[in-house]
Amino acid sequence: MSLKAQIMNDIKTAMKAKDKETLGTVRMLSAAIKQVEVDERRELSDADILAIVTKMVKQRKDAAEQFAQAERTDLEVKELAEIKILEVYLPEQLSAEDVTAIVQSIIVETEAKGMQDMGKVMGLVKAKVAGQADMGQVGQIVKAALS
Repeated sequence: MSLKAQIMNDIKTAMKAKDKETLGTVRMLSAAIKQVEVDERRELSDADILAIVTKMVKQRKDAAEQFAQAERTDLEVKELAEIKILEVYLPEQLSAEDVTAIVQSIIVETEAKGMQDMGKVMGLVKAKVAGQADMGQVGQIVKAALS
């Protein structure tokens, strides 16, 4: 089953279960997918949908962080609940050790020497770990490995 079909089924399930939080979050995801499809006039692949889900999770993490700093725990809890719902659609996340191993293998493979090769390494790492790791964390690991 495609990711888009799974999202549509989850909307139906949430409607039947009268689960307002899940329904609202999954509908928001569906709307974001439809918006991109309309804007680009094409059917999105699972990889494209994963990119949208990853972006939405990152936005919610940033918002939750801001709400925590502003001591708005009610809004922070709402954002964290949405993250949990959205993470269902992401593949299992890689550990820091796994990401480090992938980065090291790509550095050896590309014969990267220093920071000037960071873009080349990041491009290959991003293709390999798409949706499975936080790219900010990956960037830090690559930077540490190349310096």
